[in-house]
Amino acid sequence: MTVEKQFINKSYYETFLIENETRQPIEVLGALYRTEESSETADLSYIRFAQGEIYYHSKDLEAAIFKWEKVENELQPWAIKNIADSYFEIGILDRAEELYTSIVTDCSTLTTEIALQLFSLHIEQNKTESAFKVIQEAVSLNPDYPNVTSLARAFYEEQEDWNSAIELAAKESIRTESLQWFVILEGYVSKGYTKEKAPGYFYELLAVLHRLDHGQFVQMVSVLWQSYKNQDSYLAWIQIINLVFVEAEVNPYNAWDEISFLYEDAYHEFMAGQYFISELHDVLPNLLTNWLKLTPHLRAVFPAAALLAWSEKFPYSIEASFVSTAKDLIYRSEYSHDFLENALRLFDSITQWAERNDLEAGPRWDWLAHQLADAKTRHLVVTGVKGNGTSSFINSLLGETVSGYAAGATVAISDGPETEIAIMDENTVRTVSSLAELELSSPQGEYVHVRVPSQFLYDHALTIFDIPNFQGTELFEYARAANGLLVVLNVNEPFTEQERRVLLQVRKQLPNLPIHFLLNKMDTIYSEQEAMRITEGTQLRIQADFPNAAVLPYSSLYASRQQLSDMTGFLAAVFALHGAEEGRAAKILYLIKDMIMYLIRKREEKERRLAGSIEWNEDVLAKLNAAIHKVSDLEQEKAQHIAKSYAVVKEAIQDELTEQIPKLLQECSDILREDSDFRNIHVQLNEEMNKRIQSYLQNKILPECLVSMQEWIASSREELLQGQDYLEEMSEAFNALYEEEKIRLQCDFRVIDDWQRDAERITSTVQVGETNVFLRTKPSQLLLKSAGKLFGALGQNRTVLYNQYKKHVESEDYSETAAAVTNKFLLQFELLEKGLVRDVGMFFRNPLSILSRIAEETDADIQSKQQLLDTMKARPEMYHDPLTLFQVKLRQYEWVTGTAEARNPLTLS
Repeated sequence: MTVEKQFINKSYYETFLIENETRQPIEVLGALYRTEESSETADLSYIRFAQGEIYYHSKDLEAAIFKWEKVENELQPWAIKNIADSYFEIGILDRAEELYTSIVTDCSTLTTEIALQLFSLHIEQNKTESAFKVIQEAVSLNPDYPNVTSLARAFYEEQEDWNSAIELAAKESIRTESLQWFVILEGYVSKGYTKEKAPGYFYELLAVLHRLDHGQFVQMVSVLWQSYKNQDSYLAWIQIINLVFVEAEVNPYNAWDEISFLYEDAYHEFMAGQYFISELHDVLPNLLTNWLKLTPHLRAVFPAAALLAWSEKFPYSIEASFVSTAKDLIYRSEYSHDFLENALRLFDSITQWAERNDLEAGPRWDWLAHQLADAKTRHLVVTGVKGNGTSSFINSLLGETVSGYAAGATVAISDGPETEIAIMDENTVRTVSSLAELELSSPQGEYVHVRVPSQFLYDHALTIFDIPNFQGTELFEYARAANGLLVVLNVNEPFTEQERRVLLQVRKQLPNLPIHFLLNKMDTIYSEQEAMRITEGTQLRIQADFPNAAVLPYSSLYASRQQLSDMTGFLAAVFALHGAEEGRAAKILYLIKDMIMYLIRKREEKERRLAGSIEWNEDVLAKLNAAIHKVSDLEQEKAQHIAKSYAVVKEAIQDELTEQIPKLLQECSDILREDSDFRNIHVQLNEEMNKRIQSYLQNKILPECLVSMQEWIASSREELLQGQDYLEEMSEAFNALYEEEKIRLQCDFRVIDDWQRDAERITSTVQVGETNVFLRTKPSQLLLKSAGKLFGALGQNRTVLYNQYKKHVESEDYSETAAAVTNKFLLQFELLEKGLVRDVGMFFRNPLSILSRIAEETDADIQSKQQLLDTMKARPEMYHDPLTLFQVKLRQYEWVTGTAEARNPLTLS
């Protein structure tokens, strides 16, 4: 045992014991102490150090501390450490920490032991941060010291400090090259603790592990791959693992299937339209070369094809040696790849991407793809120049009238348990219940799928494409998806130059498509010899350009059982209706290629459509804003007119009251008599005057007011009706722009009813109350009242008083009284007048609200579309890159299926 080990275990005292010593260690040390003490050069520190250990083990910690405090030689640092251990055991933690931290030493063992003791002490004190610091320093200083790294790992895991745990495991994996640490780190990865680590963090570790152990390396790569998948750092991970395999030698005898499949999944993900080419340009070349290196030759066709497709699209991005190797694998391989599943997966990727980017391909593409995926069904295109009897021929085959109901539309006819008809346009599918309804719907330029119960179609597992437009693009589109093309000729003008020219173009684009001919309307030929001559002549002309084509004479009008039997044999022979499906892979590729080109055009159309829509919306918005101003002006105009006409009515009433009330009051003199009681006559006069005012207002003015108000309401209604008519014309103009009933500017005519009720209410009764006419304090009235009281009882004065009163009543100025009565009477009229502008505003509120809302929606639509258009123009790669990647993947499938060998790629460069 080394001395340092004795210091650690506090067993240094054993060095003072001789072999076969029977005395107790403390007795031996005591004797040595006495001997050494008597020496002239005595150094008692060694013995005291050893005595302290004996006392420590005997739990006499106070004696142990006393002895260690007396140590003054080179053992002093260990003695102080032992003293600190004693205080730690006693529980005097602060003193122990003070002593531990006071020790200065160059001994790494002592330093490590102190660190481990401080680590335990800090945990006891719940000083977690201090414990972290101490254990990290211990690991950094002496990682090979027993239990240092295991203690650190356990502590990090207990504290859930996964970053520190990962750092420890990664460093120890590289330093020790121990598979145990790699396994520990793999556990952290699999639990998701390393996701925040940049992938480059693991580069050196993977390089070391690749050299050490293949199986553990594959396992580590797999768990790291899964941890970074679907994370923002996924591309960075691919770059790192690519670099590992580029720089490492790959042993072909090792099993790399698991990583090869991971590369394949990554390739499919990167090519699904979620990434830009700029992101993949530095990733895909190494991914493809590594994928090829790690895949056994028996399965290497797929990565080899992917590498060749990428290299064609991006020349010089992949080393020539890898391109040569990939071509050699393709040409020598007999591997049968499940192409259909991959092709349909590519088709689904494209349609999903298109849907996410508002470029839906439409239901027709999906229908065609699934038709091609059905290996049990054969597809026959039947076409011909208009007038050649294509529809009548198809109907004769089916035994019922099915073709001809959808003139101008391409119709697919297949067998089904009952009649089902679906009409597909670019974006939607709609159904009709019968062929008659189909004819009424006139689906020009659309695609129609008709399913009808048909023994002929069922027996031959056949779907017929009825294409009326012989020279249109539809012929080429559907011929690519078909097993054969049957051209219906007219026996009276067979195989015209037009028919020859179109079919030569078809053969140029589709060299492997079987093309055969039906010589229809044979019933119009007057003799059998003439029919034979025409048939033979037609066949000779056709075979000059189409040497493998067959020609079958046929009469749709007189279709017999024998003729149908001949047709069955003809179809079975020339189109191999019951044979194995050949070239289905190429047909799906053609379909995908057409759809990609369609999406490219649609993307361009979308940009043009957005620009057109923005321009149209801006024009509409200008019209809407102008309309809002016009309606506001109209509202103001109508409010002014209605208020003005109301003011005229009110002023007329006011003028009449101002003029008539004074006269009415002056006429009250007729109640005066010479025998009147002049002491109270002023009271009688006042009562009479109020009575006559009330009668006048109630019986004359109110009826006149009601008539005037009714005339005003009728006039106002006409004004508002004119406004409504104007708004209806405005609605029609906007709806014509929108081509739908989008705007209905309906005003609120309830204001008329409110005015009517108000008019009836304020003209139903007088609400002016009593008016003080003759009981006022004017000097003349005071004089008369005083005279009446003084002289009213004297007969000789009555004539004088009568004349004075009469004169006063008839000559008095009642304008002030008339004004007071008028103001009271017109109060209700004025309240109505004050609300007229508000009422007219309520009348126009709904139209203005509708126009404002649509204007806001239009402006928001403009902003949204302008933002999208700006993005499309500023970042064309958003659409261009995914479509380019789809083309690369399509080209890969061409290599897989062998169509690439023809050096005539289906996709565009």
